[in-house]
Amino acid sequence: MLQLLQADESGYFFPAVTIQDQPRFPWRGLLIDACRHWMPVDVILRNLDGMAAAKLNVLHWHLSEDQGFRVESKLFPKLHQLGSDGLYYTQEQIREIIAYAADRGIRVVPEFDMPGHTTSWFVGYPHLASAAGPFRIERRYGVMDPVMDPTKETTYEFLEAFWREMTALFPDEYVHIGGDENNGKMWNANAEIQAFKQANNLADNHALQAYFNNRLLKILTRYQKKLVGWDEILHPDMPNNIVIHSWRGTQALVEAAQKGYMGILSNGYYIDLCQSAAFHYLNDPIPAGSQMTQDERKRVLGGEATMWSEIATKETVDSRIWPRTLAIAERLWSPAERRDVDDMYRRMERISVQMEELGLLHIKNSAMMLRRLAAGQDPKAAQNLLEWLAPVQGYYRNDHTPYTSFSPFTRMVDIAPPESMPARRFGKLVDAYLEGRKPGDRDALLKVMDAWQSNHEALVGLIKKAPALREVEPNSAILQQLGRAGREAVLYYGKKQKATAAWSAKQKELIAAAQKPNAELLMPVAGAMEKLFNAVGQ
Repeated sequence: MLQLLQADESGYFFPAVTIQDQPRFPWRGLLIDACRHWMPVDVILRNLDGMAAAKLNVLHWHLSEDQGFRVESKLFPKLHQLGSDGLYYTQEQIREIIAYAADRGIRVVPEFDMPGHTTSWFVGYPHLASAAGPFRIERRYGVMDPVMDPTKETTYEFLEAFWREMTALFPDEYVHIGGDENNGKMWNANAEIQAFKQANNLADNHALQAYFNNRLLKILTRYQKKLVGWDEILHPDMPNNIVIHSWRGTQALVEAAQKGYMGILSNGYYIDLCQSAAFHYLNDPIPAGSQMTQDERKRVLGGEATMWSEIATKETVDSRIWPRTLAIAERLWSPAERRDVDDMYRRMERISVQMEELGLLHIKNSAMMLRRLAAGQDPKAAQNLLEWLAPVQGYYRNDHTPYTSFSPFTRMVDIAPPESMPARRFGKLVDAYLEGRKPGDRDALLKVMDAWQSNHEALVGLIKKAPALREVEPNSAILQQLGRAGREAVLYYGKKQKATAAWSAKQKELIAAAQKPNAELLMPVAGAMEKLFNAVGQ
């Protein structure tokens, strides 16, 4: 109801409307990774409030990883005592969070990833591993070698007791076993495991993992739980009463549904990769033109936005989740034919402010982090620049910088929202100007580009006293040059003149520079400026 609240000169009011609505998919989730970086209780609670506002109904809670085991275990206390750096949820906190979620119509599905992504388990219980220890909590990111030994009965005795404890703690009918990214190196190097494969006619490591997963399935079935796992668990030996969670592509989801499995999509909803809300909004769990039958379509339960935390911390996680997850929430709720991107952005920007009223920090924290970078100086020049920047997308940061769980994530790239709304509006303004829609478009363009020019000198002055900002000085210099060249382009266009060949060549070089990442930041206005330059260039 609060989202309907409007105001005019007479005061506040609710419009007279009739709402007849229901979700398209029953599984509309958000994954929060509390392992790569620790996410305290308050982070989880405020994001549950955000989920409720967005009508998301599943919190997929990633609770074990190479970098940390985050749940108190009374049966196996070394899991959290030695595998968490002291950062874990007590069982009482878990119960409180589950109750808080239930009050908001949200189910909590825990994920304990296995057999891989388990280094933190082996710190306290090295006998579970496929190679000798000792083991330490992993500080790096990526696919690591440590993996559980699926051939020992002691492994399953441990997991039987572990799951008995955890299934009692988490009441939802589903549990997630992960099952992804086992590189098999430890299995390949272990002669006993290789002999086990041969004795049991297991053709490869995928078949061996299916053996492991089937043993897990029997354990979970005894505790009246349904098994969910990433798409690597899909194997002919696995029965179709499990749920396939697709992260590698929609085709895996389609294939699973065609084989009788239920499925969930996360490919295309990886919000940690800083892609646009439009990209996520147009990504449908059932692709357009799909030849799936009606029964196969019913097996697609929905999807989840995935907030992996390699490069997100408790300070930045809200800005990586919101407001773009609103677009995913609408995709999972609304009919497939609803695809008006401009209208989605209009509504998303408005609701983003409302989400702040719920206690989310996706807007507020950026100002705090900028003040810290500014070292006690006025951060306005840095804020003015930040509006026109966005983090690199995809896995660029992970691939180009050897981050660890100890790395500080306090730079401009960490403060920048994943998508620049001013840059998007600027692109629309350039389009309107070139189409001659309104006389005022020219002046509006010049005002923006003049501000780019004047802000650079202010930023240079700020950097002298706040050296942590020095890495973005080249970004600011390029934006200044774009502003200068943009003013020239507008003058050419207004006179209906073509620029010289030399001018055009110079601007092509400028655009090329603007399109290259610096300080792991992109300049989203580069495309619109290229369009403006092309309109007058040769």
